[in-house]
Amino acid sequence: MATFITLVNFTDQGIQNVKESPERFNAFKALVENMGGSVKSVYWTVGNYDMAVIVEGAEDALVTTLLKVGSMGNVRTQTLRGFSEDEMKGLISKMP
Repeated sequence: MATFITLVNFTDQGIQNVKESPERFNAFKALVENMGGSVKSVYWTVGNYDMAVIVEGAEDALVTTLLKVGSMGNVRTQTLRGFSEDEMKGLISKMP
C-alpha cells in the first residue's frame, strides 16, 4: 500500500467557496475509500499551502482519485510519494 502526501492550494473557484471546503473534503474522503484507500490525516494550513492530506492505498487508484479531484477546479495539488522508515530501510538494503 502506497502513502501519498498531498499539498493543496485552493484555486480562485475554491477560495470563493471556501465555506464548502469541509464538505468537499468529506466527498474526497468518500471517493478515496470507494477506490479502496484511506485518508490518514488532513490539515487545513496557513502559509504556502492551504491543506495537507495524507492518504494510503493502491498507487493507480489514488492517482486516479487525485486527477478526478483536480478536474473539478477547486484545488491544485502537489503530491509526494512517502516511504515509512521500514520501507526506506528495505529500499536501501537493495542498493548495490
